[in-house]
Order: sequence, then C-alpha cells, then structure tokens
Amino acid sequence: MSNTDTTVDESQAEYFDSERLYRIGLYVVMYGLAALFFIPYWRMFQLSVTPMKFISQGGFHLVPPEITFAIWKRYLIEEPIIYQWAFNTLLISSITTFIVLVVDSMIAYSITRLEWPGRSIVLGVIMASFMIPGYVNIIPLYTLINDLGLINSYWAIILPFAAGPLGVFLLVQFFRDIPKELEEAARLDGFSSVRIYTHMILPLSTPILTALGLFVFIWSWNQFLWPLIVLNDDALFTLPIGVVTLRSVNALSPNLIMTSLALASMPLFIVFLLFQDKLISSVQMQAGTG
Repeated sequence: MSNTDTTVDESQAEYFDSERLYRIGLYVVMYGLAALFFIPYWRMFQLSVTPMKFISQGGFHLVPPEITFAIWKRYLIEEPIIYQWAFNTLLISSITTFIVLVVDSMIAYSITRLEWPGRSIVLGVIMASFMIPGYVNIIPLYTLINDLGLINSYWAIILPFAAGPLGVFLLVQFFRDIPKELEEAARLDGFSSVRIYTHMILPLSTPILTALGLFVFIWSWNQFLWPLIVLNDDALFTLPIGVVTLRSVNALSPNLIMTSLALASMPLFIVFLLFQDKLISSVQMQAGTG
C-alpha cells in the first residue's frame, strides 16, 4: 500500500513540476513578447523628450541624457492644431461607428428574422463582397462623392463606409443563435417587428455590438488613404493625415515627428486600456462564430 501511495505522490509531483515549468515558460514568452512590443513605443516617447543636440550625436540611450517637454508644450499649447485634428477624427469615427451599427444590425435582422424572397441571395452577395479589394472601389467612390458635392467634407469619409460585410456577417451569426421562441412569445404579446428589433434583439446583442463598435471605431480612427484623397483643407484633416503632414514639414527633426506620433497614438491607447476586456471577448466571439 505504501508503495502505491509513493508512486501516486511521485506522479503528482512530476505533474505539478511539469505544470509549473509550463507556466514559467509561458510567462517568459508572454512577457518577452510584451517587452518587444513595448520597446518601439518607449523609443518613440524617449525621442520625443530628447533634445535635438543629443539626437544628432547618434547612439542609443535607454534613458535620455536630458529631458525636455518643449515640443509637447508646442503642440499642446502653442500650436493646438492637433486638437482640431483629434476632434475631426473623433467625430468621424463616432458617427461612422454609430451608422455602421445601425445599418448592419438592421440588415442582419432582416436577413435572419424576416421572411422575404431572396434573403439568401442578398446574403451571398454581401459575403462575396469580401473578395473585392477595397482599392478597386476608390475611383468609383471618388466619382460618386464628387458628383454629390461632398468632397472636402466629413460626409465624404463617413458615407462610403456606412455599412460593411464584416459587421453583417458577425451579426447574422449572432442573431441566428438567439432562440426563436423569444420572438414568438413577443409576437404573441403584440410586439411588432420593429419593437422586437429595438426591445429584444438589440439588448440581447450588446456584447457583439460593443465588439463590432470598437473594431469599427479603431479602423475608422486609423483611416489614411481615403481621407487623404477626399480632404484638401488642413482644418479638416484627421490625425493620421496631420501626423504625416508634420513629418514632411519636420523631416530633419525626429523629436518633432515622434511627439506627433505619440500624441496621435495616445487616444487609441487609452481606448484600449478602457475596453481591453471587451476587445479580448470580441476576439473570442469571432473565433466562435467561425
């Protein structure tokens, strides 16, 4: 009996040792990857507070020999054009996100919950649009926006992306998992299709709508090519375009460039810290829908 107990204890000890080694290795890898991702951001911040006389000398310093916030003061206080660019980007991203959530959810609801001929064909066309590269649509979209007289306006950026196949696909998969018995019970209580959509489907879909909204907001915030094509006024520029403009003007001043990049990336960094749990759950949810 004692030999059996000894064998069990040894096997358990080996199991816990292997489990401990696995966790240690996992933590080492994860923290190592986190450090690799952190280094460029630290380098960006370090150069933004390093005086130009030290940058011109070359070499790498983990900590700047001298720290100055003169450039941060210049952009935040003396030349606050970056506030206008941030407001433009925030406004465009917020409106785009709201419209996408409304339009995509209505399309997904009509495909999954309403009976009408050709639903499968419409869904197939929407899914087939995944195969079309976005660059193919640039010239037709520009022609349409120009004919509508929307060039050099916020709507020129918002309207072409008011709906997307990714959002429709995710919401269709989620809406299909909502039990139909709930909808049947609601109809027995006198609910119309619109009321079922607003009072039942949308509240039950809060997780996927939040995840989709975050992804659309971040994507819209980082847009570069299309705003660059349709915007000509400096006051209407978004942050990505404004940062590139500052980089071209101050090509010989790395600290100026890095300060503008840090200011441009800071809002998204704050958004990620506030909603990181929902972003992680959304990634898991997308994996589950596949």
